[in-house]
Amino acid sequence: MLSLWTDDLDKTRFYLEMITNLTSSLERVIGYEDTEGYLALVGSEMGHDLYKAYCSDSGKPDLTAEAIAKVLVDLKTRIDGGFSVESVEDGKITLINNRCPFGKKAAGLQSLCMITSSVFGVISSEAAGQANVDIQKSLAAGDTCCRVVVYLNQPEAPGKRYFGRV
Repeated sequence: MLSLWTDDLDKTRFYLEMITNLTSSLERVIGYEDTEGYLALVGSEMGHDLYKAYCSDSGKPDLTAEAIAKVLVDLKTRIDGGFSVESVEDGKITLINNRCPFGKKAAGLQSLCMITSSVFGVISSEAAGQANVDIQKSLAAGDTCCRVVVYLNQPEAPGKRYFGRV
């Protein structure tokens, strides 16, 4: 007999449960900062792979700020996030999100936001040379939405700094 939890179990739900449970366990055992560090590595590797995939699809290795914004939104849409572009101006991309790809289980697991930061940072820095990603609000932190600002080639901007491969 299946329980309520397993009635809608599929591969996606299984992996989401696994990732959020793994993140929660890591935070309890090694702490928030170290968990964030591990997830940054995962996000970085994914970011490099995704950048290559998007560039091979578009045929262009260099993307404009507007194209970068479209790639970031497309990526999150494909994994069931609710991201949209608030603005693109002066080398600054502002994105808003109303649905976390990790679902409700992400609540309280702010280290999961490091995956978004790393993926966005790597894709943006590969396209532009350098990027800072500033997660100003997050659903995981209990905010009503996520607000992520990506600064292109502005090393003094707030947020985590990423550099494209040379």
